[in-house]
Amino acid sequence: MSDHDFDFEPQPGIPAPLPNGEEILWQGSPDMWALAREAFKIRWLTGYMVLLAFWRGYVIWSESGLALALPTLVLYLIFALGTYLLLLLLAYMQSRATIYTLTSARAILRVGAALQVTFTVPYKVVEVAALGLQKHSKKGIGTLALQVPEEMRLSYTVLWPSARPWHIRKPQPAFRCIPQAEKVAKILAEAAQAKLNEPQLSAKPSADDAGLVPAQ
Repeated sequence: MSDHDFDFEPQPGIPAPLPNGEEILWQGSPDMWALAREAFKIRWLTGYMVLLAFWRGYVIWSESGLALALPTLVLYLIFALGTYLLLLLLAYMQSRATIYTLTSARAILRVGAALQVTFTVPYKVVEVAALGLQKHSKKGIGTLALQVPEEMRLSYTVLWPSARPWHIRKPQPAFRCIPQAEKVAKILAEAAQAKLNEPQLSAKPSADDAGLVPAQ
């Protein structure tokens, strides 16, 4: 993927210049290896291909002998290796194309390796933020999912893999397989709380100003 694919962005991961007063608090991308394991199920699919290779080799060995079984086994193992490399390539492309951003007002997800789409989630519409951590991860890798109102009408297919697993009918945007996920969740919580507590300014005259008249 060319580094010039997103030259239209004012800065990587941001679809338009930020308004005055809004600032970037954190940016990151999925960890490739974690994404390959969790989203693309690289271990399960490659393991299935290896088991299939040995099963086919055994069947042919029992019927026709080792001379035919060995080439079949090697061929299926090559297929298994090809499956592993293909899934790893897909995970690499997704992790390189995806950028997650937290600003002082919203979460931004730029997703998609072939078709790039940017989703913006204001903190005021986030109903619940759920953090799931991978066990025994030295990098503190985890997934931070945002529950949003159904009115947003998000597509699970377009979001994937940046979507909370198995929440297909009500998709939830997710910062998938990010390092130091607990730290990112804390930044999100503090920014969202600050935004919700932000005073709202109104141009409507107050009751105290109702009797005031312009000075002559």
